[in-house]
Amino acid sequence: MAKNLIIVESPAKSKTIKKFLGSNYMVVASNGHVRDLPKSQMGVDFENDFEPKYITIRGKGELLASLRKEVKKADRVYLATDPDREGEAISWHLCHALKLDPKKTRRITFNEITKNAVRQAIKESREIDMDLVDAQQARRVLDRMVGYSISPLLWQKVKRGLSAGRVQSVALRIIADREAEIDAFIPSEYWSLEASFAVKGSKKPLIAKYYGNPKKQENISKQEMDDIVHALEGAVYEVSDIKKGERTKKPPLPFTTSTLQQECSKNLNFATQKTMRVAQQLYEGVAVKGKGTIGLITYLRTDSTRISDEADSECRAFIRENYGEENIGSVNKPIKEDKKIQDAHEAIRPTYVELTPAMVKDSLSRDQFRLYQIIWKRFVASRMKGARYETTSVKIDAGEYRFTSSGSKIVFPGFLAVYQNDEDKADNNAVLHKVSEGTVFRDAVLEPEQHFTQPPAHYTEASLVKALEELGIGRPSTYAPTITTLIARRYVAKEQKNLYLSELGDIVNQIMTSAFSSIVDVNFTATMELLLDGVAEGTVEWKNIIRNFYPDLEKAVSHAEQALEKIEIEDEVTDTICENCGRNMVIKYGPHGKFLACPGFPDCRNTKPYFEKIGVTCNKCGGEIVIKKTQKGRRYYGCENYPECDVMMWQRPSDQSCPKCGNFLLEKGNKLVCADASCGFKKEKEAVSEEEKK
Repeated sequence: MAKNLIIVESPAKSKTIKKFLGSNYMVVASNGHVRDLPKSQMGVDFENDFEPKYITIRGKGELLASLRKEVKKADRVYLATDPDREGEAISWHLCHALKLDPKKTRRITFNEITKNAVRQAIKESREIDMDLVDAQQARRVLDRMVGYSISPLLWQKVKRGLSAGRVQSVALRIIADREAEIDAFIPSEYWSLEASFAVKGSKKPLIAKYYGNPKKQENISKQEMDDIVHALEGAVYEVSDIKKGERTKKPPLPFTTSTLQQECSKNLNFATQKTMRVAQQLYEGVAVKGKGTIGLITYLRTDSTRISDEADSECRAFIRENYGEENIGSVNKPIKEDKKIQDAHEAIRPTYVELTPAMVKDSLSRDQFRLYQIIWKRFVASRMKGARYETTSVKIDAGEYRFTSSGSKIVFPGFLAVYQNDEDKADNNAVLHKVSEGTVFRDAVLEPEQHFTQPPAHYTEASLVKALEELGIGRPSTYAPTITTLIARRYVAKEQKNLYLSELGDIVNQIMTSAFSSIVDVNFTATMELLLDGVAEGTVEWKNIIRNFYPDLEKAVSHAEQALEKIEIEDEVTDTICENCGRNMVIKYGPHGKFLACPGFPDCRNTKPYFEKIGVTCNKCGGEIVIKKTQKGRRYYGCENYPECDVMMWQRPSDQSCPKCGNFLLEKGNKLVCADASCGFKKEKEAVSEEEKK
């Protein structure tokens, strides 16, 4: 009989840990939280100093009964939930739900699920850290107070099903403020000028950009550009200066939660929620051929770039063996972390650096492999030397008018041998090496080009995460659920990575900023996060935060109930006619998304599926191509006239047809590819301007 019981959060984690321990250990899973505040009420006892009213989560009774049986058999119970505040709180709730004896209950944490880490954690077992538990309780109670106080007001004044949140509402305001900037932006015209010079011995011309006369000239108007081009007619151009230099690009830091989400959004097209879901799988453990079930990465919720001495030395040994001594970076100096950083965890890294992505590829799903590969490469690169570039800059003068050209080439790749982004690539303008000072060009092809200043870019999930982190809003565990909620509530629409404020989101934001200005104030929310950090550090009493916060919230809600007028949001009318009563049907929202409904309800209860048109005509029957979903929720593109027309595609079709065979051209990355694979036609996709996107 097992004398020791270890309780973890997930079955996958328990399976990984079991293999490291002997028969004296039994490992079971709680399947996440077992107690929480009730959904049907606020769940906070205002008469008893804001004491939370926890209840057993519905459906957990049978699981808790089986856990109690295992507890009775064990001499000692180890609580091994995740190593963060939420994990600490889950362990505390397990103590209460299972009525664990404090004398035989210990808390263990590990940043990576490896044999050494798990066994060391058992040796260093401790009591539950109530400061961390209280920090999580404070966050939970604050969020509940905001949500359950303001959401009913939104239901009353706008429509049912809306919600407000302490962090969610601030994120919505950040997006709304950016939309306002974009709407208010007035573009201005400016011109640039490029000159092409034929270089002896080179098939490619030397391209130089107009610099100035003689100082740098910016925001050149159309008239100024015409004057410059006119003045350069018949001019003689001479290379007046060539400078060679060297620059070094430092290796990247290993991933934090925020930087991982940003990189995966940019390079893998992962939503933040998907990044965290797949990373959780890699952390808890996957079955690897020849290794069994093992955890492949360290804990995924962290805002520290620190690496343990052991992992650092193992990585440097790996680099020495596989890339050579000359590629090992210098010992990293401790980084002066921002005061907001919680340094309890390391950065995100592979648990076994010797397990290269190629070695585990066959054992992972496509998404797991791509995520593991980017984490592994980034970590190894962080321990390597910086890349060195040789730079060349050339000045070409035509009287007082100056043009410049520059290029670079990699002379020592360093970390680029492992990890490289588009911005790391050299701009190798080889033709620069074929010119020397005094070289004269008598002919130049001048190409003036018109430009317009651009408004700030719409937020993407990646750039919003970066903004939230920089402003101190939320913490690593909150970024993904915050963005997911905004999209799920339809406050924000996501199109081609960009986040757009919806009409509903605009109305909710206006209510929040007018009636609850402090709650959606960025500085207030960032200060609240620092106070919660103070609770975790033991310097702030958690109920003091609640005592100070609630009276102002209560007053604001009471005032808003009196001051705010009811807002009617009109349903979007379509050109689809209800065949029962002849009215134009409207778009409604249900649990599974949009559907068409007759506005004559309850007299007419007619409903239909709603399929969003994409502006592409079916080349088989002339109907509209619409977005559909399979029973499992996978999106595809099909003809509105199904089943009479069976046209169906997984990739989004373009509004252009294949010039070779007339079939659809499908959008694949930055290319358009013929839907008929045997045709083989493909071409670059034309860039879409911001105006066209709108």
